[in-house]
Amino acid sequence: MAHKLRIGFLPLVDAALPILARELGYAEDERLDIELVRDVSWAAVCDRLVYGHTDAAHLIAPLAIAVTLGVGRPATPLSVPFVLGLNGNAVTVRPEIADRITHPGKPGDAAAIGKKLAEVARERRDQGSHLRFGVVHRHSSHNYMLRYWLRGCGIDPDRDVKITVVSPPFAADALGQGEVDGICVGEPWNSVAVDRGHGTIAVMTSQIWRRGVEKVLAMPTQRMSENPQITDQLVRALYRAGIAFIDHERTDEIVGILARENYIGAAADAIRRAMTDRILFAKGCEPVHVPDFMFQHREAANFPWSSQAAWLYAQMCLAGHAQPNAEAYESAQRVFRPDVYRRALRVVDAALPGAGAKLEGAIAGTMAVGTTQGRLILGADRFFDGRLFDPNRLRDYLDSTQASEK
Repeated sequence: MAHKLRIGFLPLVDAALPILARELGYAEDERLDIELVRDVSWAAVCDRLVYGHTDAAHLIAPLAIAVTLGVGRPATPLSVPFVLGLNGNAVTVRPEIADRITHPGKPGDAAAIGKKLAEVARERRDQGSHLRFGVVHRHSSHNYMLRYWLRGCGIDPDRDVKITVVSPPFAADALGQGEVDGICVGEPWNSVAVDRGHGTIAVMTSQIWRRGVEKVLAMPTQRMSENPQITDQLVRALYRAGIAFIDHERTDEIVGILARENYIGAAADAIRRAMTDRILFAKGCEPVHVPDFMFQHREAANFPWSSQAAWLYAQMCLAGHAQPNAEAYESAQRVFRPDVYRRALRVVDAALPGAGAKLEGAIAGTMAVGTTQGRLILGADRFFDGRLFDPNRLRDYLDSTQASEK
C-alpha cells in the first residue's frame, strides 16, 4: 500500500523534481502517493509545512534555516535531505534602466553591470528616491544573492536601494506597473517579464555565484526522523526525477507536464528556455545559450552541503536578520542533512561525496572530489568577486566583509 505524502510548491521551473516524481511514476515505484499542493507565496508554503498541512515542501533554502532558528517566528526545526536545484534566478530590470547598465539582449560582466547600476542608484538617492527591487521573500536566496552582488559593486543594500517582497507569479506585473524597478526571481517569471516587454534580464544569479544553492526539499525534522524509510523513498524518487530532467530526449515531455495549469501554468516556450539554458535577455532578441543557468541534477547538484547552509547563515548575519552566534551557526549547518542523502542513495548508482562541507568559491575549473561511492567531478563554483567562503572561519568572513564596506 502506498504511503500518502502532501508536498507544497510554488509554480516555478525548479519545482520540477517533485512534480516529475509524481507524474513519471518514480514516487509510485517507491510506494509513495504524492499529492502536490500549489501556493502563490513562500509564506503560504512555509505555513502549511510548519502547521502540518503538508509533509514536505519545495522551499527556498534560507527560509528552512530561518524557521529552524526561530527568526521572525517560533522556532520549528526543519531538515533538508535533498537540494532541488542550483541557480535558475536572474535580476531583471525595467528596460530604461537596462539601457544604462548593460547591452540589452546578451549577457555581460556582473561586476561591470553592477558598477553602472551603482551610478543609477546614487542618482536616484540624490534625487530623494531610491531604486526598488522586488525579491520573493525576506529570507530567500534571491534576497541574499541580490544583496551580495549589490554590496560587491559598491551599493549599500540598506541605504542606496529599497528591497521589498513580491510573490513570484506577480513579479512581472509589479515590474510592468512600475511598483519596482527590478526583480530577482526564479524562472519562468523573468522570462514572462521579458516576453511582456516589462523588463530586461541584467544579471543571472549563476554569474553571482556559479553554484549557488536555490530550492530545497524541506521536512519537519521530527517527522523526518520518525519516518526514515519514507524519507529515503522520497529522496530516491526525486533523484530519479533529476535524471529525467536532464535527459534531452525527454525535454518536450517534461515541458508539457510543467506547463499545465495545476503546476507552473506558464508558456511552454519560457519553461523550455529555462530547462535548456537558453535565455531571452530582452524582447525582440534571440535567446542566448548560458551554460549552467540552472541545473537540477549534474555534479551532485542535489547534495545538501552544510557549507552552503553556512554561507546562507553568513548572509543572514550581514543583512541583520540574525546575530552571529556559535550555537545558532551550528544549528543552521545541521539543517542540511548529507547523512540522510547518503543513506537514501547508497542502494542506487549515485555518486556520494565523502565530505559534508567544502570551501565555497574555490573551484575555478573542474575538480575531482572524494566519494564514499561512485566518481564525482565538480565544476566551477566561483563568486563573481573572487571571494572564498570557509565555513570554519565565519567570524573572519563577516569581519572582512564589514571592513570592506567602510
